[in-house]
Amino acid sequence: MTTNADLFLASFNRINKWLKDQLNNPKNMGFSEMVRRLSKKPEFLTNDYVDDLLQMAQLRNAIVHDQISTDFVIAEPNEWVVKRITEIERALLQPELVLPRFRKNVTGFEITLPIHEILKTIAQKRYSQFPLYEKGQFKGLITLRALGYWFAKESLKGEIVLGNRLANELLIEDGKITNYQFVDSETTVAEVENMFHQNGLLEAILITRDGNPNGNLLGIIRPRDLFNI
Repeated sequence: MTTNADLFLASFNRINKWLKDQLNNPKNMGFSEMVRRLSKKPEFLTNDYVDDLLQMAQLRNAIVHDQISTDFVIAEPNEWVVKRITEIERALLQPELVLPRFRKNVTGFEITLPIHEILKTIAQKRYSQFPLYEKGQFKGLITLRALGYWFAKESLKGEIVLGNRLANELLIEDGKITNYQFVDSETTVAEVENMFHQNGLLEAILITRDGNPNGNLLGIIRPRDLFNI
């Protein structure tokens, strides 16, 4: 009969192997130290799992080293612990990818689009991101924040007359600043979360099959899609 201890140890050992694989099979490094090392790389191991794994390492040691007999262990994992370690194992060994979770139809716009048409689209369709292209080549991403910043700057010059002013004027001029990033369809959700944490200016992550900015858009991820903002 399979016990909770058996299920726990089996899952623990698979996680232990995964940790070694991520660290290129280090010698003489215990489970807890591997967890601490990988905790510095949140794209591999998020903080949500670190504390639980460290505690589970202690439980594993109690089961293995303090076993009284072959058919009796001094510490038997409860149902919550078994469920939790299997959840962590699944998340680490079979991480969720950005697709299909964030797959959606994303409309691209020509860089020659008049600004007043952008405003009309926002009012009618409530769009908040506008990927801009020039003959199929990606040029940048317009968001409500960028639009508001542009209007604020223009207002300092006097009355704003849109006339035939075009979307390309809304693009961030400083090439060192980007409010977007492209990823491929095999990117994990954990990696995307880390991108947002590392770059406070990042407003959207765009998904194409191979991460090519000029490829077909398969989805888009905004901070609120991940963090319940």
